[in-house]
Amino acid sequence: MPRDKTPAPSPSASKKAPASSKNGLAKPKVAAALKTKVNPAAAAAQGTSSPAAEPKLALTIGDYLIRRLLDYGMKDIFGIPGDFVLQFYGDLEASPIRVIGCTREDNAGYAADGYARIHGIGGVCVTYCVGGLSVCNSVAGAFAEKSPVVVITGSPGVEERRSNPLLHHRVREFSTQREVFEKITIASTVLDDALTACREIDRCLEACVRFKRPVYIELPRDMIKVRCPYEHVPHTQVVKSDKSALKEALVEAGEMLAKAERPIILAGVEMHRFGLADELIHFAEKFEIPISATLLGKSVISEKHPLFIGIYEGAMCRESVRKYVEQSDCIVMLGTYMTDIDMGIFTAELDTSKTIYVTSETLKISHHHFHDILVSDFVKGLSKLDVKIKQRELPKKPKPVPKFVAVPETAVTSARLFARINELLDEKMVVVADVGDCLFGAADLTIYRDTEFLSPAYYTSMGFAIPAALGVQVARKDLRPIVLVGDGAFQMTCLELSTILRHNFNPIVIVLNNKGYTTERFIQDGPFNDILNWNYHRLPDLLGGGWGFEIRTEGELDQALHAAVNNKETFCLLNVHLDPFDVSPALKRLGERLAQHM
Repeated sequence: MPRDKTPAPSPSASKKAPASSKNGLAKPKVAAALKTKVNPAAAAAQGTSSPAAEPKLALTIGDYLIRRLLDYGMKDIFGIPGDFVLQFYGDLEASPIRVIGCTREDNAGYAADGYARIHGIGGVCVTYCVGGLSVCNSVAGAFAEKSPVVVITGSPGVEERRSNPLLHHRVREFSTQREVFEKITIASTVLDDALTACREIDRCLEACVRFKRPVYIELPRDMIKVRCPYEHVPHTQVVKSDKSALKEALVEAGEMLAKAERPIILAGVEMHRFGLADELIHFAEKFEIPISATLLGKSVISEKHPLFIGIYEGAMCRESVRKYVEQSDCIVMLGTYMTDIDMGIFTAELDTSKTIYVTSETLKISHHHFHDILVSDFVKGLSKLDVKIKQRELPKKPKPVPKFVAVPETAVTSARLFARINELLDEKMVVVADVGDCLFGAADLTIYRDTEFLSPAYYTSMGFAIPAALGVQVARKDLRPIVLVGDGAFQMTCLELSTILRHNFNPIVIVLNNKGYTTERFIQDGPFNDILNWNYHRLPDLLGGGWGFEIRTEGELDQALHAAVNNKETFCLLNVHLDPFDVSPALKRLGERLAQHM
């Protein structure tokens, strides 16, 4: 089947999308581009030619879906077409939504995920089973890390299923794909009934933005042009906190903070997802409480902020940060997921009896659980507390890193590479880190402002970074991605550079070429960790565009980065050769701490 092209509110777990927000979403409204069309023949049958007297026809199911995507601010959608979804692709092309064609369906999913993290909601549109099942892994990652992605898939028509034919792409039953996605989405539907289709679309999109997780919408191909039997008016449910529970939780939180001698805020990824970074900062600044962040929540606050002390990740973080957080007698964990990666492979030593732990799913103060409270209401309520909180002396700042001066003939090491990248970063750049030592090393980078660091730091799926960088620049072309990717992950999804080139995007892609899976070498070494050493810097020759650099020394690294920063017209690919057993300082810290435990 032909395959080829492309595509994006969490009202804090509850309310309608705000009229405007940092992620660029507008308040849902009727999309002017898809107003109901008038049927001239119907008007003539009624004996009138006056447009005001012409009856309104309900939208088709496909047009209504597009209208609602526009209402939620989705400007772009990623994917690859196939025959079961081609008709809907035609509708997308005729709409204001831009379609971005990717090279693989899983890449389209990663791109939609990256787009959603920057823009607020993302979308991927693929064909039945061969497309849908291919995108499962990236959608699973979006679910695990709370990224709102709308999965739209075509499928065999309702009528053509009746005799149970063995249609191409089918696996087992016609319902198999939907049943798979039910496990990795927060809501799912098949639009096989014109009477309920509009309500089902509304239900799924509302769940996507409320819970910040993917949803699944299946569109049988003979239903795309079917008109709804009535003109549907979208209705958004407003979810509210239990006022009594909220008041009691804030009182208890205030009492715990007032008694604390050494309070700390540990900020997590949900402050990103629910757009609560400003409320977090207001709370911290009002009471002058120091702030740390988890790896998944990195960049929730500018790391130049005077109250920011560093990333906390158990044994992987700097010793001064680890002690400061773990010795706190009141840890306010806002939107924090206690994953093994965020907790330094469970080397974290946090006393849960001294925590105020709040996410969109849980609110727990010490050992007391509260229910029916929205994370947004609780975080905003913290700033309104009428309590006095003791000010805590901030830890000593690490010694300023000397300006990077290349030693021209010296081989590049991981530590020196990250030191040079840290010096490179500015406010117009966003770091997109793949998994492995790219991720661990990136933890020490200084990120200047909100949402300038993207990574799969919980689901840790290799291959995320390059297609996610595509999603970033589709959402915000003014942000330039610095993509950190290991050679193993690069080999999985590198051809999405073709799409990046096609759209004239300009990420700087740095391949940490250590000839295999170095992180796994430290767990159990063997030939299964070795991969073929590609000439990565020659990929621009294959694609017909982009710049490539091969780097072995610090002098070559310095020259290549200077050239890459100045080349704003296309992507740059740096093939940085590293020793197979050379790792970042963060991974070394983790190894030393684990060795002590064992």
